[in-house]
Amino acid sequence: MHDPIESARRLFAEEICRLNRISSPAICAAFATVPRERFVGSGPWIIQSGGTSWFSEDADPTHVYRDTLIVLDEAKHINNGQPSLWAVHLDLVRIRHGDEILHLGCGTGYYTAILAELTGPKGKVTAIEIDKGLASRARAALEPWPRVTVIQADGSQGSFAPADAIIVSAGATHPLAPWLAAVKPAGKLLFPLTSAHGPGTMAHLTRASVDRFAAALESSVFFVDFAGARDPAVDSELARALQSDGGTSVRSLRCDAHAKGDTCWLHGNGWCFSRKIMID
Repeated sequence: MHDPIESARRLFAEEICRLNRISSPAICAAFATVPRERFVGSGPWIIQSGGTSWFSEDADPTHVYRDTLIVLDEAKHINNGQPSLWAVHLDLVRIRHGDEILHLGCGTGYYTAILAELTGPKGKVTAIEIDKGLASRARAALEPWPRVTVIQADGSQGSFAPADAIIVSAGATHPLAPWLAAVKPAGKLLFPLTSAHGPGTMAHLTRASVDRFAAALESSVFFVDFAGARDPAVDSELARALQSDGGTSVRSLRCDAHAKGDTCWLHGNGWCFSRKIMID
């Protein structure tokens, strides 16, 4: 007989990939493998979708296999994240077996486990979470993935080891210098670029050279704030830029010194989202 939880997990993964046109077998396999119930605490659960919340009928783990948010800490507005959103963006990142990955703001570790599945047993995932309670829960939940190291720390501070991919799970007003510095040649940085004045967007960066990244801003997203990665002055400028075109004109991130000009979509200190395609 089939295990009903495993069947629910497999159908959940297949539906996410089918509805979002994700052709990657690795993405589908990762979501079909990682037990979401391991990372969301015991039920019944508070489930959120479309701006409404409700409790699951009972503590049956099959309830967590739906494309919805599951509340982890209602007081802090922390949830487990929407699976389809992460599936779509991780598909664009194209993580490879053996990659070294840095996951910032890992929460209880569900998407860290997805990353561990994508990078495989020869890869390495370093997960950082500032909240002591969440970090402790992540450390326990991620024990079946020995390639994962969980650190309780502020992911906006200090330096980081070079990474093939850096995945950020909370909203920033701008890319931080330590994040950019840690991206390996041809490596990726994925983070929510968010303003307090409306929906944000997901920034996809790929290192092209020492001071240049190819960039694309994809989708409309809402995320809890990344406390150490927010600047009120930048926030206001970002809100205006997002209202202008949602970031569809952005083609690159420049880290070279230059004056603000017509091609600058959002110009900051040491970084600039630019409409200019960077060609060496």
